[in-house]
Amino acid sequence: MTPKNESITQLLRELSAGDKQAFDALIPLVYDQLRKLASNCLRSERPGHTLPATALVHEAYVRLVDSEIAWEDRVHFYAVAARVMRRILVDHARASGRQKRGGGVERVQLDEALVPGHNAPEAVLELDDALGRLESQDARKARIVEMIFFGGMTYEETATALKLSSATVDRELRMAKAWLHRELTKSAYLTS
Repeated sequence: MTPKNESITQLLRELSAGDKQAFDALIPLVYDQLRKLASNCLRSERPGHTLPATALVHEAYVRLVDSEIAWEDRVHFYAVAARVMRRILVDHARASGRQKRGGGVERVQLDEALVPGHNAPEAVLELDDALGRLESQDARKARIVEMIFFGGMTYEETATALKLSSATVDRELRMAKAWLHRELTKSAYLTS
């Protein structure tokens, strides 16, 4: 573990022990990675989207600082940050006031559909609904999708966070993508 990663883990432990000032010291160390997570979440948003990466990071910061989470390590922190960013994007899509299931449904490839915010808030809501259904059937697969596609985590980081092997993460992700493809395709046909 690098000195920076050790510092992050130590600050997270201090934060878990109740030291709220540790979060202020933590942010400069994790900001760049949070910004990468946010950019990953927004990379295929439509031009002129009203939620830039900086705003997504700042909103995530506000939600994370107020949380009462017992932080394990930096991987756990980034996994939670990915989930928080997903919730923010879903909340933003819902607040946009657009109709959830629009008439002009666009067919997209699965990996494109798994990118948060693909062209319209409806896609974020569709993906969130499908992930919710997957989570009710298999929470681990849903967490893997969330960490890799929303969090931009590698297979190795995801495996570490979930205490799995990389091969298991790969296998579970392939099954989750197939399940989500079926759900998103079924949903697209139902609305057209």
